[in-house]
Amino acid sequence: MALWRAYQRALTAHPWKVQVLTAAAGGETRSAGTQDWPDPDHGLPGLWLCVGGWYKVLDRLIPGTTRVDALKKMLLDQGGFAPCFLGCFLSLVGTLNGLSAQDNWAKLQQDYPDALITNYYLWPAVQLANFYLVPLHYRLAVVQCVAVIWNSYLSWKAHRL
Repeated sequence: MALWRAYQRALTAHPWKVQVLTAAAGGETRSAGTQDWPDPDHGLPGLWLCVGGWYKVLDRLIPGTTRVDALKKMLLDQGGFAPCFLGCFLSLVGTLNGLSAQDNWAKLQQDYPDALITNYYLWPAVQLANFYLVPLHYRLAVVQCVAVIWNSYLSWKAHRL
């Protein structure tokens, strides 16, 4: 409990720094959990920081915390941000795994549709709850927790032939 209170104080005092550390720690936790090398998350903490920035943009575009506001945020997140984020993520993983541009494009065309459909089984419900129940400065931490499971799936997808 004391650790949680210390985290809350640090997050209030230094939100950006704590979110950077949370993203880095989350990536390392997922790396240890999937035991992949090259790890699809390794070297990509900037994408996770992008998610934290995206939440700030969403709160400016759609201020409020009602159920309707949360639904609007989720629809914008899953209709616009998620497809772009997933495409960038899979492309960067292919690049980090040493795929040529042609092979990376072929792998993206093969994996992206199924990964996006699978995304829609998990993330809309998570994000709806996240946008409705969780204060802005904790949203990235919630996503990092769920991402442990999600990135295991993406790791499997990215390394499947």
